[in-house]
Amino acid sequence: MGRIIAISNQKGGVGKTTTAINLSACLAEKDKKVLTIDMDPQGNTTSGLGIDKNEVEDTSYEVLLGEAKIENAITKSIMDGLFVVPSERGLAGAEIELIGKVDREFILKKEVERIKDDYDFIIIDCPPSLNTLTVNAMTTADTVIVPIQCEYYALEGLSELMYTIQLVKERLNNELEIEGIVFTMYDARTCLSLQVVENVKENIDKKIYKSIIPRNVRLAEAPSYGQPINLYSPRSAGAEAYRALADEVIARK
Repeated sequence: MGRIIAISNQKGGVGKTTTAINLSACLAEKDKKVLTIDMDPQGNTTSGLGIDKNEVEDTSYEVLLGEAKIENAITKSIMDGLFVVPSERGLAGAEIELIGKVDREFILKKEVERIKDDYDFIIIDCPPSLNTLTVNAMTTADTVIVPIQCEYYALEGLSELMYTIQLVKERLNNELEIEGIVFTMYDARTCLSLQVVENVKENIDKKIYKSIIPRNVRLAEAPSYGQPINLYSPRSAGAEAYRALADEVIARK
């Protein structure tokens, strides 16, 4: 049975989508069969895995609205063994369109139930907000990975996210757990990055991954080429960091 992991943080610019793209790719590189579901209306995970958003017919938007089955929305990515349910801008309006729909928090879960045994891992990239799309991801997921950037406001909003995860666990998905916290945009040249890591470790009683994602030029460049980091620059520090993270995720069974 596939493990379903949501990647979530309501703050933007924390490396959430970068983590969704590159963790998925590095898991696939390790001969795991992976499905990545893009639930972010910006669709950056979709394009970051080499898929042209303008050329796909069915997306997560159609799946949520009941206009397409998830099987029809699954698209091959740029990598062997890695498949994607793409996103599009229309997804931003799904919040309003789903008002009044029965069990709207469980639409994605019901779709994923049919296909989850076909994959080793299902990675869900959440939007940078706590809305119906994020709740759908969390009712579907077994666990949540929370990326935190190594910057001054790292802890801001984290307690709100933890509260939301706990609320979903209590009311909608009692199996949901925190998979772990991963630090992103770490700059070894600054004292601030180290202070942020220590501060989070002191204040958050949750699993923290040993793998820390560095601030890396190659990581920033890769999406513009529609490639994950392990294809774009396989020997870069960013690629090695995400491979190490993938190893940790695989080891946590």
